[in-house]
Amino acid sequence: MQPVREDPGGESEAVKEFERVEAWKKVRKLALKQLNRFMSLVPKVLGGDDPDAIHDLRVASRRLQQVLDLLYPQPRPSEIRKLRRKIRRCRRVLGEVRNCDVQLARVERTLAAKRRARREIWEAVCQYLRQRRSDHFEKALKKLSKMNLAIFYVHLKGHLAPAKRLGAAPATEHLSLPEELGPEQFYERISQSLESAWHGFETQIAHSQSDPKAGVIHGVRIAAKRVRYLIEVVHAFDVPGSKETVRWLRGLQTHLGNWHDMEVLEQVMIEMLARPEFLRDHLPIAIGVEKLILRHRKGKEGFKAKYFAMTRDSKDYERVQEWVAGIVAAPREAFEIAD
Repeated sequence: MQPVREDPGGESEAVKEFERVEAWKKVRKLALKQLNRFMSLVPKVLGGDDPDAIHDLRVASRRLQQVLDLLYPQPRPSEIRKLRRKIRRCRRVLGEVRNCDVQLARVERTLAAKRRARREIWEAVCQYLRQRRSDHFEKALKKLSKMNLAIFYVHLKGHLAPAKRLGAAPATEHLSLPEELGPEQFYERISQSLESAWHGFETQIAHSQSDPKAGVIHGVRIAAKRVRYLIEVVHAFDVPGSKETVRWLRGLQTHLGNWHDMEVLEQVMIEMLARPEFLRDHLPIAIGVEKLILRHRKGKEGFKAKYFAMTRDSKDYERVQEWVAGIVAAPREAFEIAD
């Protein structure tokens, strides 16, 4: 039996090797978990009548993409780029369907509670949303049917859980497994990925404060998701402070999600009013819808004010900033504390 070699700092090569392999193995398991969840939701989504499945598939796609980016950062191998694009396309083709589902749930709750005075207005909005949802789902179904997700699953699973069989045919493009990387690569990758995601998040926040347009604020919501799903990987290692950081990001994301729902509903109502035949045949309802739009704009301003309060001189935000800076500066120390 060969003696265990010690490095100059006193840490054995065997310990470093175990630490490196086990860390990457755990990240790959997280990716496989999200891939399997993603694929398990596809049949439910194709059924067309399960709004929760569409939402869950989109969330799984974001989590899968974030872990995949950690395993294979830029410049990515061409095969990984193709698989990653397919994940993103699946999510995007279902985006409008998801928006309709959220608005339908909102309008149906309103109809259940509203008095007859405005019921006719909300029923018109509901009818329009149902038709819009049907149209978008039909388009999404056609696009999804062309993606061959079964082949996608086999290929991506092969990269996440490669079978090393004797005599197996060589891959067309060699993809280095994370386990083949250097001992410090895991911590470097965590630090670099988090620094990049956080920089994008803070840049988007700064942009929204100088230019608070709807598209810019929505960009903060998307950037918050990227950071959150990356920190969920860190949390899987029980790193101190990660749970609280994920909780704060989830709260910000939820708040911006509520604001975004109001923004989408306003756009839907404007599209509804833009149809000449609707204005001609339902003018009293159209006037009522315009009043709803004005009322909703006041509500949106309240959500925006709270968002700015959460990201300007907020002690919670400062704590999150300090935690992220600590992980970026010394990831190995943070993970060792968790151990």
